[in-house]
Amino acid sequence: MSTVVENQAAREAEALDAYSRIVVEVAERLAPSVANLRVTRQSRAGQVLAGAGSAVALTPDGFLLTSAHVVAGPRRSGRAAFTDGRELRFHVVGLDRLSDLAVLRAEGGDLTPATLGEAEKLRVGQLVVAIGNPNGFAGSVTAGVVSALGRSLPARAGRTMRYIDNVIQTDAALNPGNSGGALADSVGRVIGVNTAVAGVGLGLAVPINAATRRIVAALMHDGRVRRAYIGIAGGPRPLPPQARVRLGRSAGVEIVEVVPGGPAQRAGLRGEDLIVELDGRSIERVDDVQAVMTSESIGRRLTVRVLRGDRWLDLEVCPVELTE
Repeated sequence: MSTVVENQAAREAEALDAYSRIVVEVAERLAPSVANLRVTRQSRAGQVLAGAGSAVALTPDGFLLTSAHVVAGPRRSGRAAFTDGRELRFHVVGLDRLSDLAVLRAEGGDLTPATLGEAEKLRVGQLVVAIGNPNGFAGSVTAGVVSALGRSLPARAGRTMRYIDNVIQTDAALNPGNSGGALADSVGRVIGVNTAVAGVGLGLAVPINAATRRIVAALMHDGRVRRAYIGIAGGPRPLPPQARVRLGRSAGVEIVEVVPGGPAQRAGLRGEDLIVELDGRSIERVDDVQAVMTSESIGRRLTVRVLRGDRWLDLEVCPVELTE
């Protein structure tokens, strides 16, 4: 009996050691790429502290990625502190409140850029590691799992509201100051930008995927994002068996919520409609919808094919420009 207990204890210790090794390796690899932000704003009294957060180095020459709400506001700048002891001044290159992403530029170079991953490949239960600066404690590391995928998070800019789709939910401990920091997979690739604490053991991160990569590229190049907007929140959903046979694919995008008064509502789209085609393109993931929502789609009439119950419908939606 004692041998069985000893073997079980040994297996548990080995598993714990493997888990610890992964977290340690991710922390050591990624910590040099994560900055502690002290955000300031210009006032009549001079520069005053306006907030704090975290950021992730994108390029060696100074570009950083963070959450828009960390640096939103007029005349924001500040300092980015790294684990090697350097403090670099930064300014805001561009921010997009409707994706809660912002790009900064730090003075000086020789940064250690993080490797960006692909959130679409995540699975519920997968190990993730969060690195940031909660409550001012620089370089803090927490670990947990992906609790859920496909969440939607409302984002607002002025009177405009948009839903950030495919948000990652994790139980890795997040606290104020983690915003803008890295959520990484088990090999140290950044697959999300920590954005919100929704409750005890409930953290949310904006995913790194094709759509957010386009947003980051636009912010780096133009300082802003110009996009089309139809006013829905959606998530992936398996197709019913007959639809799978008819379309030759397994998934579509279910409308979770329709923004009142938006183009989707005016077009007759409803919650629980299953979008399978938009502007002649097959729709299987939220990314597929967002890929159509480019500046070229603004003001164009787009055909959207949906499955509503057991009925196939072809509707026309006319995206508007998403403005703040």
